[in-house]
Amino acid sequence: MSPPKFTPRRITGAWRQGFALDFHTLRSEYAGDDEFGRPRFNTIRSEVGELLYKLKYGRDRGAVAPLAEALVQHLKVWSPPINLIVPVPPTTKRAIPPVMLLAEALSKHAELAVADCLTRKRDIPQLKNVTDLDERAALLDGLHAVDKTATQGKTILLFDDLYRSGATMNAIAAELRDTGLAADLYALTVTRTRSNL
Repeated sequence: MSPPKFTPRRITGAWRQGFALDFHTLRSEYAGDDEFGRPRFNTIRSEVGELLYKLKYGRDRGAVAPLAEALVQHLKVWSPPINLIVPVPPTTKRAIPPVMLLAEALSKHAELAVADCLTRKRDIPQLKNVTDLDERAALLDGLHAVDKTATQGKTILLFDDLYRSGATMNAIAAELRDTGLAADLYALTVTRTRSNL
């Protein structure tokens, strides 16, 4: 399978530069109400968004290779001076942890080490259900611990599957700088939402 088409989108935050390969969804079309009166939508996703959806919700491991190829393709063009990939820990336990699978595939193709150096200190609710930005920030404050033996002096690529508000990635970036003593930070995600909520 050839790598999917994508249009890189900038993501801003507490890093030098960041990108998502593309938007997750391109549009949603109203498709009527279900039997309970709730609206249904036909969602049109970008090519990388569709593959990520299949990986996360359909447990389709076949999506890993083409997504990794797209990520490597973008890294070659972008060419940030990174020497370590740090994946964002998942908020929910899945049989197939998409961020780790993609980070490992990216590591193999880009010949970069992956540091599983972040641990959660406590459980929090899924942030996609928390729309208040101050509440998100409070939930994320002090949430992650960093093993600085893996990150000190490194130029890190902070990697996640989906960028929404940036709250999680910004909180982790601060920890990587302050506690992890990272030399510099760049950020990369597979997709980003069209809005920041």
